[in-house]
Amino acid sequence: MNLKAGFFDRKAKTRICYDDFHAAENLAEELRLKIPVTSDRPIVFVCIGTDRSTGDSLGPLVGSLLEEKNLQSFYVYGTLDEPIHAVNLKEKLTEIQNKHDNPFIIGIDACLGRVKNVGVIQLGDGPVKPGAGVNKELPAVGELHITGIVNVSGFMEFFVLQNTRLNLVMKMAKTIAGGIYQASLPNPKESWKEVNWEWEEEQTKAIGD
Repeated sequence: MNLKAGFFDRKAKTRICYDDFHAAENLAEELRLKIPVTSDRPIVFVCIGTDRSTGDSLGPLVGSLLEEKNLQSFYVYGTLDEPIHAVNLKEKLTEIQNKHDNPFIIGIDACLGRVKNVGVIQLGDGPVKPGAGVNKELPAVGELHITGIVNVSGFMEFFVLQNTRLNLVMKMAKTIAGGIYQASLPNPKESWKEVNWEWEEEQTKAIGD
């Protein structure tokens, strides 16, 4: 988790509100424009975060949603089962570099920002910098980044993360996963909404209110 969205404000090319009607489609379109068209570089999404903190669970939620869809053209690391976080980040990045030849990595992480920007998904050039907001020395991740502003920064950030609504984080994760999924399709017109959503249904039954 990068606790400060401002790090990306100057670099972000695209800002999409998660609940815009065409949010997933717009994210997919921007991804297609930025992802290399050459087939010699594997496209790898590194979803950063932990399910031990609601606000920081955006990355592994995205990873798990994509894992269920068994993407054919992209590789995904970082899920609820196998999260990528501060403790294992360096190890996982080394593993990815060893497994893939010159991968094009896209980092996905949650962040905190201004009140008016909560719910905004950012796609931009350059890496995501996990831990930057809490002075942790962690490696930057990716040649592109996707970040989701899940709550407000500025005061007691860890408490804010723990009290972030899962409903918001899950909806943002679905939008991001939907955009990535659509970007992976040979036919861009196929809709994410038409895809069977077994994972979501199973989790809804298991959680319950």
